[in-house]
Amino acid sequence: MGSSRIIHKINAGVVLVFLTLVSFIVLYPLAYVVSSAFTPGNSIADMPIIPFTGGVTTDNFTNLFNNTDYPTWFRNTFQVALATSFGTLIVASLGAYTFSRFRFAFKKTFMMSLLVLQVFPLTTGLIAIFVILFRFGLLDNLWGLVLIYLAANTPFNTWLMKSYLDTIPKSMDEAARIDGASHFRTFFTIIMPMAKPIMIFLLITSFTGPWMDFIIPTMVLRSTPNHTLAMGLFSFITERRNDFTSFAAGSILIAIPFVIFFVATQKILITSLGAGAVKE
Repeated sequence: MGSSRIIHKINAGVVLVFLTLVSFIVLYPLAYVVSSAFTPGNSIADMPIIPFTGGVTTDNFTNLFNNTDYPTWFRNTFQVALATSFGTLIVASLGAYTFSRFRFAFKKTFMMSLLVLQVFPLTTGLIAIFVILFRFGLLDNLWGLVLIYLAANTPFNTWLMKSYLDTIPKSMDEAARIDGASHFRTFFTIIMPMAKPIMIFLLITSFTGPWMDFIIPTMVLRSTPNHTLAMGLFSFITERRNDFTSFAAGSILIAIPFVIFFVATQKILITSLGAGAVKE
């Protein structure tokens, strides 16, 4: 008994040390960025190794809003992410409802085509995307960016939405049809309320991609007033400019929409994770 207790304590100590080390590795960069946002100075070389030991100031946030185009970048990114999120939800949900409830020729072929399209990453078609946007005059245009994200999100999200709609009994549709409801009314009044958990999930995932992306905006956007947050923040830490404190301040503000959205939808998300599938 004594040896087993010693072994148990040793194992618990090893696990505790490992978890402490992992927590430090994960939390230290976050604490360092938050500390830098409130630390006087500009260069990363001036930042103290130990967070929150170099003083506290809000000048970095003031500089961010008064002397840079950060508000414009924030507005551009929010518009693109919001349009992409709701556009993806509408297109994917309508497509998923069609594949889930109707029978038509080449249905399986279309579904397999969506799956095959999802296999290839968006970056493999950057040249073709650039040429298409150039031909349609959508370069350096936020709507061109929205169309790219919408096309990239549709295949997988349609599959995901269809899988969820398949768990909703078709008897609900049949009862609505008997009462004289059209397909659109059935979809908006019966199916959408029952599919709220997966719709919230699609809104979140479709919003986060454009919000944090850097590669696609760099290819599409040219002028500074059209830049997104990722492009604007990157301009603070280039070879010609070293303004790490403003970069840190802007990085913190990026998280605000996510915090608000998660707080507003956490009950729905928790309910959706714990709810079982509804089947006939």
